[in-house]
Amino acid sequence: MDILTISQIIVSVILVILVLLQQRSAGSSGGLFGGGGGGGDGAFYQRRRGVERMLFIGTIVTGTVFVALSIISLIL
Repeated sequence: MDILTISQIIVSVILVILVLLQQRSAGSSGGLFGGGGGGGDGAFYQRRRGVERMLFIGTIVTGTVFVALSIISLIL
């Protein structure tokens, strides 16, 4: 195995872990679609703060790195 394949495997494992952690933190927010409450406007949007925001941004970055590695692997 070359370094590109090994790095792709490592990034994919990290991506799976980040997605699972993100799902776990979303389950504790109170409701299925954006929390339990309040505004009455029916909006599903909830602002991410702290660790939840870091997990969200980390998931996006890791996903982007995974796609880039996959494209590079396909080209080479």
